[in-house]
Amino acid sequence: MRSRRIAIIVLVMLAAVFTAGAETNETADENSEILYIGKFSAAGTDREIPAGWEPLTFEKIDQHTRYRLVRDNETTVIKAKSDSSASGLIRKMRIDPRQYPVIQWRWKATGIYENGDVTRKSGDDYPARLYIAFEYDPDKIGFFERAKFNIIEKIYGEYPPAGVINYIWASRAAKGRVVPNAYTDRAQMIVLQSGRENTNTWVSESRNILNDYRAAFGKEPPMIQGIAIMTDSDDTGEAAVTYYGDIIMKPQQ
Repeated sequence: MRSRRIAIIVLVMLAAVFTAGAETNETADENSEILYIGKFSAAGTDREIPAGWEPLTFEKIDQHTRYRLVRDNETTVIKAKSDSSASGLIRKMRIDPRQYPVIQWRWKATGIYENGDVTRKSGDDYPARLYIAFEYDPDKIGFFERAKFNIIEKIYGEYPPAGVINYIWASRAAKGRVVPNAYTDRAQMIVLQSGRENTNTWVSESRNILNDYRAAFGKEPPMIQGIAIMTDSDDTGEAAVTYYGDIIMKPQQ
């Protein structure tokens, strides 16, 4: 019974995160060859948050990471500055990962955390991460799981994500490692960069979401409901500055 209570608490946390501030969900244009999740390079620096994106905050965490559009090497990007803080930016979009399985972006971390550890709650901070949240599908889960999701829907008016992939820049972990999040196995962490190697350098990433979801969860993915970026340091109490470039999705080539 205790494990069921914990599972419900985790779902409440996920619902609070991924429904926060979201009044409408965009739907991807199925006729687009390239889907721009974040075309930051086309934005001006007269605003902190790019159009279409919203703050992603957590209950009981008052200190928030600061995000703003800045110029870096003549290109507009997002700068994240975290100091014992946690929050992100989210783009709520409904996307079919079978139509747009490839996601590409670039990021630049200026440092790592001395106490960062992907296996421990006390070290569950990352100078850079990109979330992909997948929507709840009642036909793909059991009776008790459906009951939990229905409880959360009654509380928040929206279902939490059924699962989340986190692409992370870890402080110390083997590249390519897939590990459950220290708080919940509904979030799977995929290590793309690790340690100080490649810090202070723009790194381009390209991932196949279908393959990554199958490897992380052992089944086919549901629809995507949102994509987020986050630089956090609340668990370690450290600080970081990270930059995020354009994020796109496209069909498999």
